[in-house]
Amino acid sequence: MSKLGAFLLFFISVAGISCNTAAPVSISNRPASINDRPTTNIIETPSKPIGEMTWTNDAGEVQKLSDLKGKAVILDFWATNCPPCREEIPHLNSLLAKYGGEKLAIYGLHVGDATDKAEIPNFITQTKLDYPIGYPEKALTSFVFASTDAIPQTLVIDRNGQIVKKVVGFSDRIKLDLDLAVDTAVTAN
Repeated sequence: MSKLGAFLLFFISVAGISCNTAAPVSISNRPASINDRPTTNIIETPSKPIGEMTWTNDAGEVQKLSDLKGKAVILDFWATNCPPCREEIPHLNSLLAKYGGEKLAIYGLHVGDATDKAEIPNFITQTKLDYPIGYPEKALTSFVFASTDAIPQTLVIDRNGQIVKKVVGFSDRIKLDLDLAVDTAVTAN
């Protein structure tokens, strides 16, 4: 094989690997990934029962996971200045369309700062976000961000209130992981 052919083969393989992955974005000085790969399925011990963890919706009402028992739930932690957060929204919208609001609830929980919060209306319009947003309580963010401060972070919870999967970042592989986890969560007995 010629040097040019070897170089082209190397370039194509590197480009193919890097094109389908959006690296998670760190919201602190802790690492956003381990070995340059998004971390997945890291579950910490919560400070209170997961069903009692809350967030405040856009109308100022406090909601908790136990109120959603009987539905699979996706809690997606994001900020407007996070490219992979933007990239995952069409897929989350498609999951909601596939399973419907009777089987699946998705909440986008904003974890950005006050400046970022001001950008939310534009973000929702630009991304065509189809599910409600909210603002998580400290116990919930402490639980979710215990191992890394990277965003997006997504929890998939089954109809019985049990965590099926936690993923950090967004990529083609994570998209498949989410599909499987949501299917498991929706069909849980």
